[in-house]
Amino acid sequence: MTTAATPPGLVDLTIDGRPVRVPNGTSVFDAARMSGIPIPTLCHLQNETPVGVCRLCLVDAGGRVLSAACVRPCEPGMKVVTASEKVLGARKTVLELLMSDHPTPCARQQHSGDCELETQAKAAGITQPRFAKRSVARGHDDSSLAIAVDHDACILCDRCIRGCDEIKNNFVLGRMGKGYAAGIAFDLNAPMGDSTCISCGECMVSCPTGALTNRGVAGTAIAKTADAQIFDAEELLQIPVFKGVSGTFLELNTGAIVKRRFRAGELICKEGDFGSTAFYLLEGRAQVSISTPIAHVKTDGGAKGFFKKLTSSLVSRTEDKRDDERRDRTIPIDASVDLNYGSPVAELGPGDLFGEMTCMNFYPRSATVRAESDVVAYEMLRNVLDIMLKNKTFRAQIDANYRRRALENHLRGVPMFADLSPDFIAHLKESVELQRYAPGQVIARQGDAADCFYLVRIGFVKISESYPGGELVLAYLSRGDYFGEIGLLGGGVRTATCTALDHVEVVRISGDDFRQMIERFPTVRAGLAAVAEERQQANQQRMQMLHSVPIDQFLSQGLMEAQSLLVLDLENCTRCDACVNACADAHNGVTRLVREGLRFDQFLVATSCRQCRDPLCMVGCPVGSIRRRNSLEVIIEDWCIGCGLCARNCPYGNINLHPFEVIVDDLAHPGRKKAAVKQKATSCDLCTHLKEPSCVYACPHDAAHRVDPKTFFADMIGQASTK
Repeated sequence: MTTAATPPGLVDLTIDGRPVRVPNGTSVFDAARMSGIPIPTLCHLQNETPVGVCRLCLVDAGGRVLSAACVRPCEPGMKVVTASEKVLGARKTVLELLMSDHPTPCARQQHSGDCELETQAKAAGITQPRFAKRSVARGHDDSSLAIAVDHDACILCDRCIRGCDEIKNNFVLGRMGKGYAAGIAFDLNAPMGDSTCISCGECMVSCPTGALTNRGVAGTAIAKTADAQIFDAEELLQIPVFKGVSGTFLELNTGAIVKRRFRAGELICKEGDFGSTAFYLLEGRAQVSISTPIAHVKTDGGAKGFFKKLTSSLVSRTEDKRDDERRDRTIPIDASVDLNYGSPVAELGPGDLFGEMTCMNFYPRSATVRAESDVVAYEMLRNVLDIMLKNKTFRAQIDANYRRRALENHLRGVPMFADLSPDFIAHLKESVELQRYAPGQVIARQGDAADCFYLVRIGFVKISESYPGGELVLAYLSRGDYFGEIGLLGGGVRTATCTALDHVEVVRISGDDFRQMIERFPTVRAGLAAVAEERQQANQQRMQMLHSVPIDQFLSQGLMEAQSLLVLDLENCTRCDACVNACADAHNGVTRLVREGLRFDQFLVATSCRQCRDPLCMVGCPVGSIRRRNSLEVIIEDWCIGCGLCARNCPYGNINLHPFEVIVDDLAHPGRKKAAVKQKATSCDLCTHLKEPSCVYACPHDAAHRVDPKTFFADMIGQASTK
């Protein structure tokens, strides 16, 4: 019996005893697939170029060793076996090796039950791998708001790299390291959130395991209400502002963005409320305002009965002019506009974004927003907002609104910039760069060349200085603050490291523009130089302290950050509580002192405001109402909205919320007034209305003292060391 000759360009072979004819150059994997014979694989999809990475597609092609079917070309007369005991045993070993480094169940398996590796392992009957897991975890990367990265779940299949490069042409992903230390990296091994990744989601869709998963799978969906219209991805992509956004990502995050309609007069969000969403106005006008009375807490006293007659009340600046008062300034809020101090009301219109800081960092709402006309707005969660802010079209629109409406007020909100001319402001509007930084990302590093000046637009920036043995925090800066002037005015080198504490946006003024500014406007130069000198002197004092006091004793008690401490000499203190009662009497029955705290030798550092040099209470204030005056006192400005975040942030429990009954606008009935209780944050004010703090004055045993910790403890430790 004779067989027909094989036509040119074709190859005859058998797979599992079945005759197969395929074009020359066809892989064994594709030949089996076209014949309906399944061969498992993890490292490539059907239409991708095979790479032979996972080796799960092993077959017996007649050689001395098993071959990877996806990269083994068919040959004439080849006899392929895909399911022998030898082949199945080898595949099972490969799966066990992969599973030994894989968390079970991984994020993908937990949320959707379709981890390809775990599905294959279950089909092979693997319940417990024979091999030990790696001793050192590769860890998680949560820097991206859209995609969660679990390096421990990665099997180095490279599907994410090919999705990023070949499908999207973004070229962000690649391999790093060799052998056991090999892994997937973003750009030059940057955190995903800091890389050039645009969060298109292609890598996440390509990943066969839980190494790359959508952060929306954890139930991030906006609560459904009658006025919330949920879109699918195709509908959203027809809306101009969403053009260019990844359809894959939007589909995976269905429910994380909704369209809402508000009738005229209806409340959109309320100041002080905690939230997790941002709003983008599509149609209509909205009013943004602060309803809390613009006044600060003041303790008023009289001579009769000493402390018994002292009461706390709300007073305006006109009634209580502070010695170091700055000129009237704008009130920073979480929107594309700031509010005027004298009339804290502004208008938002189509194209405006508000609630960005609430959405990105979960800070309280900074203002109340109410629809002036019928309003249509998109409400979105932080994973969607992060994607939108990376979209060039959307970002350009938001930045243009900021340059047009808020940048000038932002610049003039810095006192020494008040004299900038309109033409120079116009120049800066066009030349400045608006830059974004993720939490933990370094903006400027100590020792680097100083080539620009920064103005904080959104978020909080930590300023720190390195010294032998550790890091010293110099300051926390928020909206309206600036940094970088010391290096530009001095030796051209950064003197400190500036790091984003949360989602931060800055206005970057180039070195050339900065030099032009200080040359044209001498008052600006003088003001910046004075502040730079003050900051340098304070930093030098800190560094001297590090060398004059045993740092382990001083820092371990958290005393380095204090400027003024209430200390109780326990050898004299009789625990009579006269100091606590005096504080309560002096502050309308609400004490700002607790007779408990840190111990240092014979002294107790009472729980009372320490007037910290770098107050954590300032971090996160949605309206920037906490500041440090030129004296020791950390004060709370008139426009405090009573959200309570500062009280929660204070590590020593030294800030309280004080309720006051006031008359406010009735939001439910526009045009009417009503009585309401509004809270204002209060802390120890050192009893500035008295000759000395009431707690110190009232102590009958000379046990209570207000001290400068640097001098007090340095002297005390020095005396102890000479004994």
